[in-house]
Amino acid sequence: MKDIATTNYLASARQTIQAERQALDVLYAELDHRFELACELILACTGRVVITGMGKSGHIGRKMAATFASTGTPSFFMHPGEAAHGDLGMLVRGDVLIAISNSGQSDEIMMLVPVIQHYEIPLISISQHARGALPKQATVALTLGDLTEACPLGLAPTSSTTATLALGDALAVALLNARRFTKHDFAMSHPAGSLGKRLLIRVSQIMHTGQDLPTVQQNSTIREALLEITAKRLGITAILTGDGRLAGVFTDGDLRRYLATHSDLNVAVSAFMTKNPVKIASSSDMLAADAIKIMHERYINNLIVVDPDNKPVGAIHMHDILDAGVS
Repeated sequence: MKDIATTNYLASARQTIQAERQALDVLYAELDHRFELACELILACTGRVVITGMGKSGHIGRKMAATFASTGTPSFFMHPGEAAHGDLGMLVRGDVLIAISNSGQSDEIMMLVPVIQHYEIPLISISQHARGALPKQATVALTLGDLTEACPLGLAPTSSTTATLALGDALAVALLNARRFTKHDFAMSHPAGSLGKRLLIRVSQIMHTGQDLPTVQQNSTIREALLEITAKRLGITAILTGDGRLAGVFTDGDLRRYLATHSDLNVAVSAFMTKNPVKIASSSDMLAADAIKIMHERYINNLIVVDPDNKPVGAIHMHDILDAGVS
């Protein structure tokens, strides 16, 4: 059994992070017009951005492809070993290939170059230096610069993969800005996630309408308002004027405050309703995430939705929004 050396774990961690931070500084200084050429090449792409790389470079390539795809640049990862055995058929004219090889000498990728050139597919290489065979064949050769691996043996890809990951993010964000990619665009590719729900689900999709909308007339009693609140189970009822406009609301909180000092339930609810309540205009088609923000800021659990004539058309409770997966 090997002896386990005494290690200062915290010092080792800080050395690693420092080495990778220095690698990012090297990359920062390395950026030049080639980065702009790569962005323009990708923006002009009429197909997909295909990313390839072996080993750790491949893992970074997969993440890069996922980031591109979710930010408006159609992209996927192609394993170079599998590509040489048939998957190269994934590439078509109009695509752009990004090949990642720290040494610039990956045999698996170099094997693909003649086919790539035959189909006139632009090649963007990412390597530490421009001296390798791959960058010499590339349309645009991006380089990481003279960085030092955080691995004390100088063998495990550490600083180089961090720098490559950052360069991929830099490309994705530059392209995102160039495409004027919006939050709505982002949500369209993330509909199942919590972020997508925050950016897609609107009050109009989950509010209670029609017979489920709690309402009583202005001359109704507190007893009648209580029955409506209980029946519709939203903790609120809209109070309507004779022509159906919103005069106020009466909530279960209003009821508790009333019962603290009164016992008669046959008085007019209008005398104890909340006048000028917080409400939402139906024309705004508000996001559910914005509605729950209003509730938090105003310390309320419900909102009434009104049309341009101030007539209630819906009601929403905080639980409706949370149940829809928006928080």
